[in-house]
Amino acid sequence: MSAKVDAIVIGGSAGALEALAVILPTLPAQFPVPVAVVLHVPPTRRSLLVDVLGARSASPVVEVDDKQPFATGTLYVAPANYHLLVERTRTFALSVDPPVQYSRPSIDVLFESAADAYGPRLGAVLLSGANDDGAAGLARIREAGGLVAVQDPSTATSGEMPTAAIRLGLADRVLS
Repeated sequence: MSAKVDAIVIGGSAGALEALAVILPTLPAQFPVPVAVVLHVPPTRRSLLVDVLGARSASPVVEVDDKQPFATGTLYVAPANYHLLVERTRTFALSVDPPVQYSRPSIDVLFESAADAYGPRLGAVLLSGANDDGAAGLARIREAGGLVAVQDPSTATSGEMPTAAIRLGLADRVLS
């Protein structure tokens, strides 16, 4: 497991916004590694995540465009109804492949692609959520030597996502 990461990926669903409202204000402006976030959002409505997260973040928050570089100092969010992937060139790709775990965007898709791009230099955080999306992606991150943090299920609005990861032994850290 690497002591330093070059990128962070965060995933969550039900209750994850509450956790991000606690995490984001603690991150300094121009955070030294890029951060990508996938939250399950309704596919038929415009996502308000840029506005909601931007109000809590000292760094800029942007909705990803296809082929956009994954660069430091920015928090990137997946657009509604698109899978978000990180390519080996450390740029983003958007996909309309079928939903995974009933979701598009899927946390597993982001986590797995980021693990392939960053290997042991990737950090991942799995937050509150009501299914097990993210567990397969965390397994890939662990196989690649990346660092995995999972929200303590007792502090999550919906503890199923973090519980699935913990049950599979994927968490390096369990944090409130």
